[in-house]
Amino acid sequence: MATDSWVNETLYSDWGQRFLVKRELARVQSPFQDIMVFESTSHGRVMLLDGVVQITEADEFVYQEMLTHVPLLAHGDAKRVLIIGAGDGGVLRRVLEHRNVEKAVMVEIDGEVIRLAKEFLPGVAGDAWNDPRAEVIVGDGIDYVRKAAPASFDVVIVDSTDPIGVGEVLFTDEFYENAARLLSDHGLIVNQCGVPAMQAEELRDTSLRRKQFFADVWAFVAAVPTYVGGFMTLGWSAKDPATRHVTVEQVRERAEHAGIIGKTRYWTPEIQVGAFHLPPYISEHLPKA
Repeated sequence: MATDSWVNETLYSDWGQRFLVKRELARVQSPFQDIMVFESTSHGRVMLLDGVVQITEADEFVYQEMLTHVPLLAHGDAKRVLIIGAGDGGVLRRVLEHRNVEKAVMVEIDGEVIRLAKEFLPGVAGDAWNDPRAEVIVGDGIDYVRKAAPASFDVVIVDSTDPIGVGEVLFTDEFYENAARLLSDHGLIVNQCGVPAMQAEELRDTSLRRKQFFADVWAFVAAVPTYVGGFMTLGWSAKDPATRHVTVEQVRERAEHAGIIGKTRYWTPEIQVGAFHLPPYISEHLPKA
């Protein structure tokens, strides 16, 4: 449907952004949320969930690369990866770029997100949907984590909406306790924690929850243009505190072995190590050692 209207994001009541819509591609009310996909004049195709920008073709690589490559390369030998959410397939694609990964399980509660991403944002996931190492489940991530066997995964990546609506249950004590149980001895979990300039309580509250079950709780940052407000924080929770403290040289060596050097547009070994060095306005919201 051709249009010359504007779409206003609804994440904040008193501040936001808007996109000039070239063409509306889909508008679906799923059992879980309102989904809109449109072609913008500035950012390519855009997906909104309940009025909030989830992904744009122009800058999706920033978020996807950092949410994926940082934990996998910090771990160093992740063979089994669990992805919660991420229905657009971008995280799945980046996980499978690591040739040492043997199995990637993705659990997305809303099948409509997957369907619309495949139809209107095919470049985000590429061929990941058909990779024999991938298992894509339309179902409840909370239930999957609750039932998963102990030590069955090395890394968990949570790509969820903010802790309201359908994403709220992914920020609870029960979820993090079960995540710790299903992770191997050297395991870790990462999750989006919002933009601290506007959502500091999200980083603070989830960090306190994660601290109950993990030895090392911190955050790292990525600058995603369409997540307005400055740095986006990505929560870090590891069983082994040493996992976070890898050097640029170690990361580069692991990335070369994994086969991702030359495939990224934002992530580099230097960016990975530097992303954990936080400005005080962010680090002040994290638990003290």
